[in-house]
Amino acid sequence: AQDPATRRIWYGIATAHDLEAHDGMTEENLYQKIFASHFGHLAVIFLWTSGNLFHVAWQGNFEKWVSNPLKVKPIAHSIWDPHFGESAIKAFSKGNTYPVNISFSGVYQWWYTIGFRTNQELYAGAIALLMLSSVLLFAGWVHLQPKFRPSLSWFKNNESRLNHHLSGLLGVSSLAWTGHIIHVAIPESRGVHVGWDNFLTTPPHPAGLAPFFSGNWTVYAENPDSANHVYGTAEGAGTAILTFLGGFHPQTQSLWLSDIAQHHLAIAVVFIVAGHMYRTNFGIGHNMKEILDAHRPPGGRLGAGHIGLFETITNSLHMQLGLALACLGVATSLTAQHMYAITPYAFLSKDFTTEAALYTHHQYIAGFLMVGAFAHGAIFFVRDYDPELNKNNVLARMLEHKEAIISHLSWASLFLGFHTLGLYIHNDTVVAFGQPEKQILFEPLFAEYIQAASGKAVYELNVLLSSSTSPATVAGNQLWLPGWLEAVNNSKNDLFLKIGPGDFLVHHAIALGLHTTTLILVKGALDARGSKLMPDKKDFGYSFPCDGPGRGGTCDISAWDAFYLAMFWMLNTIGWVTFYWHWKHMTIWGGNPSQFDESSNYIMGWLRDYLWLNSSPLINGYNPFGMNNLSVWAWMFLFGHLIW
Repeated sequence: AQDPATRRIWYGIATAHDLEAHDGMTEENLYQKIFASHFGHLAVIFLWTSGNLFHVAWQGNFEKWVSNPLKVKPIAHSIWDPHFGESAIKAFSKGNTYPVNISFSGVYQWWYTIGFRTNQELYAGAIALLMLSSVLLFAGWVHLQPKFRPSLSWFKNNESRLNHHLSGLLGVSSLAWTGHIIHVAIPESRGVHVGWDNFLTTPPHPAGLAPFFSGNWTVYAENPDSANHVYGTAEGAGTAILTFLGGFHPQTQSLWLSDIAQHHLAIAVVFIVAGHMYRTNFGIGHNMKEILDAHRPPGGRLGAGHIGLFETITNSLHMQLGLALACLGVATSLTAQHMYAITPYAFLSKDFTTEAALYTHHQYIAGFLMVGAFAHGAIFFVRDYDPELNKNNVLARMLEHKEAIISHLSWASLFLGFHTLGLYIHNDTVVAFGQPEKQILFEPLFAEYIQAASGKAVYELNVLLSSSTSPATVAGNQLWLPGWLEAVNNSKNDLFLKIGPGDFLVHHAIALGLHTTTLILVKGALDARGSKLMPDKKDFGYSFPCDGPGRGGTCDISAWDAFYLAMFWMLNTIGWVTFYWHWKHMTIWGGNPSQFDESSNYIMGWLRDYLWLNSSPLINGYNPFGMNNLSVWAWMFLFGHLIW
């Protein structure tokens, strides 16, 4: 039994991606392999998006949908499945046409907004992305050849990389996107076709470039689309290309394209300037190490600040990955929020299922990314952290104060848990005994104050933008405020939904989930190098099983185990987030928001008026009449809950 097969297989799977632990791996080789794999990753992404375009062009109904986006259901693709017998054809289709999947991904709205109108254009896009994929695959292969492998010093040249990524990746791409919106998307939204055949001869603005060179830039903001503009036609269309109107296009209930163009242009300018910030070969600009080393708290009583961080982060891929995952996780969650609250895509807010799907999709991805950030943070502490290099700096002090950090987080989680659940249980009890007026209901005053400050009038708090006499209102009146104030106080969109005691409770329940997830992750990361029970933990690596009978209690205490447990809390929390979003919106869409306001203050209300009341489709996925178009979802529901 020199090599137990099970162990070999398990370790093979477990360490497949742990490149730095592989045989014969040098630091330089590791960087080169990861760099090359990024090209493969990008190729897969663009191949996937190419497939989306191709399948809609081939099997979808894009042109039909474009002619009437509110009434036609967008088709994702056909269903070709040998399991689909006679009964399935009946369940999934009308009049014996072949069954199709309806699209709930929002791609129709997205492509429509950025200027696609015909299947021909979708095919062209698919082919272009396919070619881009091939180029990227080739690039990945090239960068593994000895002649084209970048050196270690190239990977660790932080200032050059930052300059290029800020200016080139973020700045120039934002500028290019502005160009696309102004030259293609805005004309298409006004009924003017722009394609490869005429884009050089169709000026996006009647005044041409004259106002740009003469400095008279406001010309580009004059004459925006009117309130009765019919999207995709010349009726009611204006000529403005860069505006700051605020609010939404009345017909599509999405952001004004000219506002989006102005936003991306501003972002482009900021990032292109930012890309000239760091010192490279030319002796001008900031030196990053000097900036970090200068970050020392005054008086010296708070330690050495950021000294040692430059070297630590530069030499630890896990630290870099952790920071990147944290940033992208937050950005993805914000995407979920903004995609429904300030919808950028035409008619998306009229497609409720798609809105719900996109919100759920992005919140789950955000959860995985954020938990991953802590996982790699913990691996950093086990493998890459150098106590000598980081003496008394912010990382060292964090480890020294870990008991205080963990116990504060623990206190916050316990406080939220007892108080939120205590209120829910109290309200449940009094409602059950027929005395709903004895519920303890907290009005979310601070949140209402923030909404009022941003212009919501319904709470009558008369502060900042909700007061007509405040300097903020007066200053913004000529610019973006009219559109914004109309939108904030319009009940037909999702900007600042009206909130009450039910929202207050569920937000604190979500806070409980977030703090508990964070507690488990932070404890796992800060104890990854050692704890009172197991001071030499770092010698065992990131993940290890029990340390045998000699040291009782060492089961399930590795940093990996903390990450594993936190994953459950993360999924739980996102369940609460998405249920809350869904129920709140269902009552608004159904024209009965008071149902949420009344029933969400006690747990039985959630169980009865949200879960049970809406469960009939799920229950009917299996009924005496055989298969129907809900069977798959009913099966998935059972499957998901059984494996959980």
